[in-house]
Amino acid sequence: MISSRRSTTQEEKPQASWLQPEELARLNSLELRARGVVEGFLQGLHQSPFVGYSVEFSSHRRYGPGDDLRHVNWKVFARQRKLYVKEFDAETNLNLYLFVDASRSMQCRVDGAMTKHEYASTLAAALAWMAMKQRDAVALGLMDDGITDYLDPSAKPGRWEECLKLLAQTNAQPVTALGKSLEQASALARHRGIVAIFSDLVDDTSAVERGLVQLRHRGHEVVLFHTLDPCERRLTQKGRLRVVDMEGAGQLTTDVEGIRTAYLRRVDTWCAELADICVQQGVDRIELTTDQPPAAILFDYLVRRST
Repeated sequence: MISSRRSTTQEEKPQASWLQPEELARLNSLELRARGVVEGFLQGLHQSPFVGYSVEFSSHRRYGPGDDLRHVNWKVFARQRKLYVKEFDAETNLNLYLFVDASRSMQCRVDGAMTKHEYASTLAAALAWMAMKQRDAVALGLMDDGITDYLDPSAKPGRWEECLKLLAQTNAQPVTALGKSLEQASALARHRGIVAIFSDLVDDTSAVERGLVQLRHRGHEVVLFHTLDPCERRLTQKGRLRVVDMEGAGQLTTDVEGIRTAYLRRVDTWCAELADICVQQGVDRIELTTDQPPAAILFDYLVRRST
């Protein structure tokens, strides 16, 4: 895959007692991006169909002494002159497990507005915020050479801030072991729920498949946000290009026009293989690039889920 590192600067904000200025700047930037995604999403959709507590109608039964009159079905009474009350099934709050790839390949930024890790972290933080507002428990793990950091599911106050702090970390390992990470995620996600994975999936495809199989075997609903830089997906550059191995020491300078056809064919084949795996395992795969507005990504996907 084509990767390139581009340095960025962020305006530092006043220091907090528990963070250094540069850490606080990353944290505040992530919070602003995540809130912006949620606000943009909510402009078009006022209630998320993704997670949340709800009470759904189940059946009717004959009215008995002490039953709440608010649950009487008066339309049935008008037709049959008999009192029936509605029964409801309460759906318990969900566990939302978020696993974000924090390996060095996710630091790539060529044409995107953010690095892949910043983009993935923004989406993860936005989903965590939405889940917390709906009283769902949120868990978060970072992946590189396995799960390096993990927060157990919790709906307690302050969980979103804990997620932001973890997502703002920048101690990526030089090696990706995504298959190993997904297998560990399956062991950590002990209670059935929704597992959202944010990664560029730059690893052995068969290892990724094994990890997804384990998650599905445990009964989780799995959503895969396949995150790429526009240059990785479409090779948008022209002329001479220096390719840097983000997880090694290799570099290569090449002419884009000389490799474009073969490169795009390989990427298309790779994405199609991943798509087939996800279809076979019943996993929702959302392919996205970091030049797409995050709010639009969430809106389009969550609307599709609700239909």
